Amino acid sequence: MRKLYEKNRILFAVLCIVLYCVVMSYLKGNFGYQSIAMLLGITVFANGIILFVKRNHLEKECGIASWPEDTKRFLYFIPMWILATGNLWDGFVLSYHGIELVIAVLSMILVGFVEEMLFRGFLFTAMLSKERTAVAIIVSSLTFGMGHIINLFTGQTSFETILQVIFAVSWGFILTFVFYKSGSIFPCIIAHSMIDAFSMFGDDNALVDQIYVGVTIVVAIVYCIYLGKIKEDVKKNEN
Repeated sequence: MRKLYEKNRILFAVLCIVLYCVVMSYLKGNFGYQSIAMLLGITVFANGIILFVKRNHLEKECGIASWPEDTKRFLYFIPMWILATGNLWDGFVLSYHGIELVIAVLSMILVGFVEEMLFRGFLFTAMLSKERTAVAIIVSSLTFGMGHIINLFTGQTSFETILQVIFAVSWGFILTFVFYKSGSIFPCIIAHSMIDAFSMFGDDNALVDQIYVGVTIVVAIVYCIYLGKIKEDVKKNEN
């Protein structure tokens, strides 16, 4: 894996993402989020990523070396934290109960970690070393969104999948911008894990879900424009 990473980091990231999508599609379709098989599978992925990053001293490059400094420049990530609660906007209903709920929540938290490391920590940083920043941000965000098409193979309807892709692309831009500007992936992991974990407690209201997607698009546009100006503003303040 190390040799492939050194030879072609983009290919390495893409292969990791493809493997993850195949495994997750199988586990979700055959066992569900509440199964011990899902938790074990995503745990193996998470530990594999941590081990690879640690052994190759990629902590700083992948954004897990430290928490962002001067978080007030990022509005303390408040827009992201508020938006991450969206799955609770249509009410509070448990998707599972007892140990199944615990397993599902733990699985979702790990999904947030794994997906951020794959799409931001690996793919985005790999593209950033080869392409212009704008290209890396766009491709990473779009790829993250398109990756949710796999839900079509787990019984989800076409309309729901399209909404989810649009939703994920919008979040992809937010998370990628936050990671790029702050140099830390921790806020992204927390937000991503919140979204996924809260989905286990939210009611299923189609209208509210569509409103949530719309709000996400608007916040993504406004917040990313703001984040895009941070570096320039910092330089002006220093001068």
